[in-house]
Amino acid sequence: MTEFLCFSFFEKKKTKNVSSFCCCMFVHPWKGIIANIPTTVQDGKHVGESGRKLREDLTEKGFNPLRVQPLWNRYGHSGFAIVEFKKEWDGFNNAIMFEKSFEMEHCGKKDYNSSRRQRGKLYAWVAREDDFHSRGLIGDYLRRNGDLKTVSSKEAEEQRMASKLVVTLSNTLETKNLRLKEMENKYNEVSQSISTLMEQKDEMIKAYNEESKKMQQNAHDHFKKISLEHERIAQHFCDKKRELEQREKELFQREAQNEAATKNLQHDKMMNERAAFEQKKMDERMLKLAEAQKREKEKLHRKIIELEKQLDTKQALELEIQGLRGALQVMQHMERDGDAEGKRKMEAIQGELQEKEEEMGDLEDLNQALIIKERKSNDELQDARKELIITFKDVSTRAYIGVKRMGELDIKPFQTAAKRKYSAVEADVKSAELCSLWQDYLRDPSWHPFKILTDKEGNSKEILDEEDEKLIAVKTEFGDEVYTAVTMALAQMNEYNPSGRYIVPELWNFNEGRKATLTEGVQHLLKQWKQYKRRRH
Repeated sequence: MTEFLCFSFFEKKKTKNVSSFCCCMFVHPWKGIIANIPTTVQDGKHVGESGRKLREDLTEKGFNPLRVQPLWNRYGHSGFAIVEFKKEWDGFNNAIMFEKSFEMEHCGKKDYNSSRRQRGKLYAWVAREDDFHSRGLIGDYLRRNGDLKTVSSKEAEEQRMASKLVVTLSNTLETKNLRLKEMENKYNEVSQSISTLMEQKDEMIKAYNEESKKMQQNAHDHFKKISLEHERIAQHFCDKKRELEQREKELFQREAQNEAATKNLQHDKMMNERAAFEQKKMDERMLKLAEAQKREKEKLHRKIIELEKQLDTKQALELEIQGLRGALQVMQHMERDGDAEGKRKMEAIQGELQEKEEEMGDLEDLNQALIIKERKSNDELQDARKELIITFKDVSTRAYIGVKRMGELDIKPFQTAAKRKYSAVEADVKSAELCSLWQDYLRDPSWHPFKILTDKEGNSKEILDEEDEKLIAVKTEFGDEVYTAVTMALAQMNEYNPSGRYIVPELWNFNEGRKATLTEGVQHLLKQWKQYKRRRH
């Protein structure tokens, strides 16, 4: 790789020069330096060409830089910029081509350091060791954002990484083979366990059915016994009643002769009727209890059977799919042996697995239909929300519910900051210019001052990079109020439209400072309509 790069860049040079080039120390990631950028003084600050414009010019020339970062000091634009290229070899190739292009036009580093340097002409070169250790903005930036490497050390580093990757892949392959053997053994154990469980399950179902039949027969015999006993007792009381009635007639005939006997007979009759009534109530209670017990048993039995069928169907299907998948993995691993019988078994298992998965898919169709219905309802709600946003676009922000333009800068902090630095006449113009400038920065997708943080559980979160140079500059120059307005609009832009970076209207609850619900929007619209209707009448 080193020999190829050296030859491609210096094919017209001597072998000695190629060797010295490969040993030369460059700043990595590869960076270039642009010097002598023309600047003008505006409002006491030096202003020069933006990094985006320089990057577009270099891209058109085929150097493919990642970004161009102008260097700023307390006087404004320093006239220098750092060009950042990709870390890989194609980035190094672009960096060298970038340097050679300027050298061919006599605009290299030597030309810049000579006394014949021309004002208003750009000079550029690739950042090396002397630039890295230099004092000033360039050295500070390079030491902060890179380190020194030779082309040979970069190639050696990549070779070490490749060797490490080969060793890692070899260890991984060995581990996977051991894991495959473990899975095969585990599959055999699971298959045996499943067979044993299925046999035990069949025996338990058989025993349960026999016990259930036995319980039903016992309940039927018990109820029949209770019914016969009730009929016997009822017949006994009927006979007793007829006997007492006959005796009552006889006693009435003998009333004059035996009043005491009549009273005893009436007492016996009353006690017998009370006992018969209590027995009747007890019989009715026993019948109701028996019927309720019978209904509960039948209901419980039906529910148990239904649940067992559902559970058996699902468990059997899942066990069959799991078993077939395990068998299929083992068969696929054994396919390399060329066993025709094994291949036929694998094809049969694949067919059976496909049928089981289709059955499982049928069970999921209902869930999918519900998901589609929910998605359709959600789309309708989103359409209604869009209509409300269109309706409230022209409503004043003093209203309870209205439309907020997410990502749009508030000009008030800029006006406050401008009044501190400029006169009352210039403050309005300067604040409008500053607000417009930072709104352009917000719309630039290449400016993404965010960083990713990952916690101990592996969850990632994107937060604002407070060390970004632009954010530090705006906070230092204009204060916390402007910094807060810029970061708030930047967060809204990143949340609502991170790719397009343009302003998005949102239905907003201005009283509580949050996104309004659809219900709140509709209620507010109805309230306005009622007020309008009262004014008309």
